[in-house]
Amino acid sequence: MTPIQLDYTAKVLADMLTFKQPADAVLSAYFREHKKLGRQDRHEIAETAFAALRHYQKISTVLLRPHAQPRKAALAALVLGRSTNISQIKDLLDEEETEFLSSLKARKTEFSDDLHTAAELPQWLVEQLQKHFSDGEILAFGRSINQAAPLDIRVNTLKGRRDKVLPLLQTESPDAEATPYSPWGIRLKNKIALNKHELFLDGTLEVQDEGSQLLALLVGAKRGEIIVDFCAGAGGKTLAVGAQMANKGRIYAFDIAEKRLANLKPRMTRAGLTNIHPERISSEHDSRIARLTGKADRVLVDAPCSGLGTLRRNPDLKYRQSSETVAKLLEQQHSILDAAAKLVKPQGRLVYATCSVLPEENEMQVKRFLEEHPEYELLDCAELLAALKIDLNTGKYLRLDSAKHQTDGFFAAVLQRKE
Repeated sequence: MTPIQLDYTAKVLADMLTFKQPADAVLSAYFREHKKLGRQDRHEIAETAFAALRHYQKISTVLLRPHAQPRKAALAALVLGRSTNISQIKDLLDEEETEFLSSLKARKTEFSDDLHTAAELPQWLVEQLQKHFSDGEILAFGRSINQAAPLDIRVNTLKGRRDKVLPLLQTESPDAEATPYSPWGIRLKNKIALNKHELFLDGTLEVQDEGSQLLALLVGAKRGEIIVDFCAGAGGKTLAVGAQMANKGRIYAFDIAEKRLANLKPRMTRAGLTNIHPERISSEHDSRIARLTGKADRVLVDAPCSGLGTLRRNPDLKYRQSSETVAKLLEQQHSILDAAAKLVKPQGRLVYATCSVLPEENEMQVKRFLEEHPEYELLDCAELLAALKIDLNTGKYLRLDSAKHQTDGFFAAVLQRKE
């Protein structure tokens, strides 16, 4: 790292470590303001800033207010998160900084003695997880989400086939490989500038985690059906479901955020999909939803959640959530699921999903729903995936784990309305 790169990183961290905004938004805004930064500069700044987030528990133990000492936080991130030896950056350091980093390295044993620093999880989250998991399981989880995520992409079956696309990508990225579970997925360990790639620009490829692809497969949409994506967001799963339907039928993509739906529209065009109908709603109780009561063949509820399954990509989330925000999300999820259930026709399918690892948001939420809705029954996700020739058995629920499956942490339950 050069002195200038270190200065820029410190400026980014001064803002990022307040946790007032998402880390990727802070970084994007900074790069927009500094358009002259080269690719290597951006890489060094981003990698070091995210290393500071991934090792924030240790850094905040030695720096009581890391955002107020961002240069030291950046140096600590280099040593703790980027395997940099002090001797490699000695030209960047003054005497006090050299002493600080030496002291930091000397405390490594101390860090491993406390679960929250060893697992790099804040105290509130450790306490939440301890209600359901052993300390060993929590440590394994913390370590698994403290690694950078690979880049997963989905081949749009309207425009290409994985067995044809994969060899083309491997000529540019030899590490490209088929995802082990999704028949549509390709995984790249080393990220590329996909948004400039011709296969992305022509709609053949979309960025989508393999776990998210599996959720779309569990929807099981067929040509000519009426599908509702109740919390569509920017539409990653909506696009996958649309391709699954071969552009036949109708998908209602609902969301409360106009901006997210606006992002979906150019993606639809690029993917060649004309069967998706984005519509902004004010809430899950919007009167415009009522016209679909009892008419939908399949409804997907990718519910607003804590996002704690995506910490490989969003390490700052664990500092922007709390037990209080999770409690509010639980009531919102319950309300959305209750409203979405009304749209499903007899023998129709309701898929409830989160990118959380908390049982309160997942299994416990489904148990509550089934107790209140005896007209629904739980289908076995393992059986549904086996019918699609996908060899993945996590039980009746889909539970994806970053360590075991190399995906984000996903949960899904498939519910069917009885006759």
